[in-house]
Amino acid sequence: MKPDTRTGGGPSQRMLRVGELVRHALAQVLQRGDHVDPVLAGHIITVPEVRMSPDLKIATCYVMPLGGKDVRPVIKALAANRKALRMEIARLVELKSVPDLRFLEDTSFAEAARMDALLRSPQVARDIDHPTDAPEPRDDETDKE
Repeated sequence: MKPDTRTGGGPSQRMLRVGELVRHALAQVLQRGDHVDPVLAGHIITVPEVRMSPDLKIATCYVMPLGGKDVRPVIKALAANRKALRMEIARLVELKSVPDLRFLEDTSFAEAARMDALLRSPQVARDIDHPTDAPEPRDDETDKE
């Protein structure tokens, strides 16, 4: 059965496709670097993900400046220039209506680093070296060898 976005089943194929189109267009606009905003001109910004609302009217863009520095000023500058960015996206992507852009910090890199540190912690290493849930070999299995 197909997941339904209205009941929390996840994004539809259309939402994913439009989100990816907007992500590519936004990345292309930011890569060109012809911005009048000095904050945007002074940073390389990655756009790892764009999530669309079910009605495709709002695009939530997850962004991160390269190196992870000056995140708040960059997001503020993107929000201040969102109308110009939206017009550039409209030029690049053929859509019935271009979504309104919202910008949020992408935390997936920090989350991945946290998970990596957790997996490398001594407690997890101890549990991997000495599993407590490992079943004991049965007598009939050891006799076959």
